[in-house]
Parts: sequence; structure tokens; C-alpha cells
Amino acid sequence: MDAFDLFRKLGSGAKFDLKRFAKDAERFKVVKSQSKDSSNQLAGFSFFGKETQENISQESRLSEDDDGEEEKEGSDTEQASGKRRRTKVDEPVKTALKKKKGAKEKTDDAEPEKREGEGIQWMSSQDKVKDPKKESKDKPSLKRLKQLHQEKVNRIRHQNRINVHGTDIPDPVSTFEELQKEYDLDPRIIQNIKEAGFQTPTPIQMQAVPLMMHKREILASAPTGSGKTMAFCLPLLAHLRQPLNKGFRALIISPTRELATQTHRELLKLSEGVGFRVQMINKGVEAVKKYGPKTAKKFDILVTTPNRLIYLLNQEPPAINLSSVEWLVVDESDKLFEVGKKGFREQLATIFLACTSPKIRRVLFSATFATDVEQWCKLNLDNLVCVNIGPRNSAAETVEQQLLFVGSENGKLLAMRNLIKQGFLPPVLVFVQSIDRARELFHELVYEGINVDVIHADRTQQQRDNVVSSFRSGKIWVLICTALLARGIDFKGINLVINYDFPTTAVEYIHRIGRTGRAGHKGKAITFFTEDDKPLLRSIATVIKKAGCPVPDYMIGLKKIKSKLKRQLVTKPPRRSTIRTTPRILFEKKPGKRIRKKRKAAAKEAKNEASEVTSNS
Repeated sequence: MDAFDLFRKLGSGAKFDLKRFAKDAERFKVVKSQSKDSSNQLAGFSFFGKETQENISQESRLSEDDDGEEEKEGSDTEQASGKRRRTKVDEPVKTALKKKKGAKEKTDDAEPEKREGEGIQWMSSQDKVKDPKKESKDKPSLKRLKQLHQEKVNRIRHQNRINVHGTDIPDPVSTFEELQKEYDLDPRIIQNIKEAGFQTPTPIQMQAVPLMMHKREILASAPTGSGKTMAFCLPLLAHLRQPLNKGFRALIISPTRELATQTHRELLKLSEGVGFRVQMINKGVEAVKKYGPKTAKKFDILVTTPNRLIYLLNQEPPAINLSSVEWLVVDESDKLFEVGKKGFREQLATIFLACTSPKIRRVLFSATFATDVEQWCKLNLDNLVCVNIGPRNSAAETVEQQLLFVGSENGKLLAMRNLIKQGFLPPVLVFVQSIDRARELFHELVYEGINVDVIHADRTQQQRDNVVSSFRSGKIWVLICTALLARGIDFKGINLVINYDFPTTAVEYIHRIGRTGRAGHKGKAITFFTEDDKPLLRSIATVIKKAGCPVPDYMIGLKKIKSKLKRQLVTKPPRRSTIRTTPRILFEKKPGKRIRKKRKAAAKEAKNEASEVTSNS
């Protein structure tokens, strides 16, 4: 092994700057290896993608010198010793240099190619190198995207005062188009919504509809006039898809027939052109024949009150089959869950047991919140979600509320007549606490020259329907009613609600004044109160203050009544004097009848006294 070979082995992997140490390279006969020096490569390239003529000429000169030196050295060594031969490494190096020279002569702007046997590609400064770390910073991570999306959802809920509690809650929807796109609703249903005058979903519809579309069981509470009816009607139609002859697949329970009629009418509007058979129980005897076991089951949705449905279920055999019901909706749930004569808790239990389908989903809606209803739902409903719009048990902020002190019962009638004389904008609803007082007030106002009528439970169904239709058409200006119409009834454009008798609870007050100020319109509510109403004044004043209406400070500072007395007032309201300014004798059909009754009673007493005297003697 000669000195040259030894130097090559010792210097294996070493890099030389041929430009700087050109003489040394010539002296030690160092040839260019395939893994060329990076500094030499950079020296031979322009950062703008072009090589200078000086670099090309210098490189070509060095390659020629190297070729000459190698040939000369090879010939000398062969002549001298015969041992020295050209190494195999020199041939590919020379070939590569020639190829490189030819490529440079062909084009100056060509991008540098990879050298043979090299894994590095030389690039100009104009080419941007992508740093993976920097690229990962530029692109937001999946976790960050989820965080931004959740912030957007929370902002929408905060703006619309949507409070929701539960797990796996779907996002609210802001438009009906978004609802159609995400849940594949029937375009005809969306068209019917637009034709009905609804442009955008209300807050309760924004959250309740997606929940029901995901088949979740919910307890929803929203102020009066906020669109709760459509919030549960729309998902029902979307889930049922099309009419089927399987019997009732959806059941809606309402506390009063008037509210059931209203819900039935809204369903017919929304399902127009789709073909759903929406039924309502009018008379029990007719319903037995219509929905009995021998029928063809050509119906889809049933809207009814609890008692009429219980009548059909109690027939032998049952005159209606609820085994196919997939959706059970309880409207005004807090009213239906009340205990006692005014509530329907026992009837609801019977209806719930009759719905035996494993696919059953139950949803409860109301304008007011009851803790006992929530407790029942948490125990009996699957994966419950609670939705609440605004503060619980709050009055609508679109209603201007006023408390008016009238002194005594006679002062109420005087204040009522003053309102009529001052002029009011009909239609007007007047609430009283009993059927007798409704009749008495009607007899007083009928002589005031205004179109007034009365509606209560003692009137026949035909009379009630006629009164409601006349009130809707504007033939009746003032309608006197009991708590019958305080729940859910939607009269368009009620301008004034008068609480002639003070409500016994804050919940009843909220439902009464909720007949006005609906669907974003403005309304007004006036509540009369006397000295006898002092125990209940504080709770009503608190509701009014929460809604942003002025209330005297002394009302809020009144002492709270005991819960026992509170329950008694709910079941037995305060006794009030008769509403009457005309002599009582004018209301009797036979004036002499009262006198004859008194004479008979006196004669009977005298006879009893005489018999007692004879027995003692």
C-alpha cells in the first residue's frame, strides 16, 4: 500500500474546500468524491437558481486539470513500476462531472437535480422550506376547534337565555333552513311554517326541536307565547315521516278542551299537504265506534284531554289502543300533575301505563316550573334533559304590569267602569275566581254598552266553542272567564288582561297575564287588589319586579305567609261579597216567592214549637 492509498483511507469521509485549497488538492492528487463538500456546492450555485460564468469556467478548468493530472500520473506509474492503475472510483466521478457540465450548458435556469448517489437536493433561496412544527402551529388543533365551536354555542344560548341541563346535548339551531339541512325535514313542512308567518325559531324551538330530533326525553319550560306548541309539533311530524295504518303513533295531552282544539288546529296547518291524519276526541260515544279495535287504524296523531281518553280506556274491551304510541307529549304539565280535583295526576298514570311501546318517548312542556314535576321526571324518564328559557316562573317581559288598589269589592266594579269610560282597546280578557262571580260580573257589564260575554265550565261545549270563535272574530270585545282560559289559549292580539279577582298563586298570575304580549307583541295587565289580598300580595309583586315593572318597596317587604296558609288559599280562595249594584229582588223571576218561603219557614217553626210543648206536658 503506497502513501496515496494510505492517505485516501485515512481521509475517508473528510471534506475539502477545493476552491480554497486547490493547490493542496493538486499536490496530494485528491479527486472529487460523490459526496461533495456542501460549501463547494453552494459556491457553484447562485441563490437565484443560476450559475455564474466564472463558476462554470472554474469548475470546468478544475475538472480538465484533474483529468490531465490523472492521465499523466497513470502513464508515469505504469512505466515506472507497472503497479499503479486508475482506481474504479475515478471513472464514475469523471462521468458525473461530464454529465453535470452538459446539463449546465443546456440550460441556466434549470433547477439543480439530485446527483447520482446523493440524497440531498440543492434548492435556491426562493423555494420555501416547510417546517412541520411551524405548520402544526398554523393549523388549529382538533381540541381548539372544538373549543371555538363550544364558545359559539354558549354565546347563542346566552343571547337567547337558554338554560339546559343534561348530557350529550345537541347544538341549538338558528334558522329553519339549518334545521331542514341537518335533520332532513320535509320541505313542505318548512313551507307551511313560512306561510304561517314564522321566520326564525324562538329560543325554546332552537333547543327543544334538536333534542326531540335526537329522540331525547325532555322537561321544557318557557314563558307564555314563546312558541312551545310548534316546538313539539314540528319534531313529531319529522319523526313520523309519512302516514301509516298502524294506529296512533303520537299522543298529545292538554288540560282543557280549548287548548286541545288550538293544538289540533296548529297541527293541521303544519301538516298540510303531507297527509297526516290528526284526530281529536269530541264525544266519547262516537269515539268508541271510530277508534275501536275493529277499525282500520287509519290515523296517526291524537290530541285530547285526559278525561275523554280515560273514558275510552275504561271501556270493556278498551275502545282505543295506545300500544303503537312512540311520542307522548304532556302540555301544561304542571297543571296536569296537580293533586286533587283540579289536577289530573291519576288520569296521567293510567295513560302512561296504556302506552306500552318500547320506543315510547315522553316530553313535558309548560310555562311555569314545578319541583314535583321535575322530581317525577328525574325518576321515571330516561336520560332527562331540562330546558328553561329565562328565569324560572317568570312573566313575559313584553307585558306592562300594574297593581291597582281598589279598597273593597265595590271598588273593583267602580274601577272597571272607569276603565270602560276612559276608553280601552279591545279585545280584553277579565279573570275572576269562580263561576258565580263570572255570571255576576257579566250581568253588571252587559248594561255598559259594550259587547261582553262569559265563558266557564258550566256552559255547554257548543256554547263555549261559539264564544271562543266570536271572540276571535272580534264580535265580542270583553270576555269574562275563570281559570279555564288561563292555560295555553292563544288569542291573537289581546291588548289588555284585567285580574278582577286577585290570583291565589304566582303561577296562576303568570298564566293569566300570559294571554297578552304573545309572540313578541306588547300587552298590558292590570290587577285589582284589596285589603283582603294582602297575604298574597308579596309573591305577585316579586314576579312583577322580576319582569322589570315598577313595584312599591313596601310590597316586597311584606312578611311571607306560612306554607300551610298558602296551600289553604290555593284550594279555598278568600270569600268575596256578591258583585251587584242593582236590588236583588230584580233578579228573581217571581218576587213573591221569597215572601212565601219565609211564611212557610215561620209556620214550620211554630208547628215544631207547639209539638214540643205538648210532648213536655
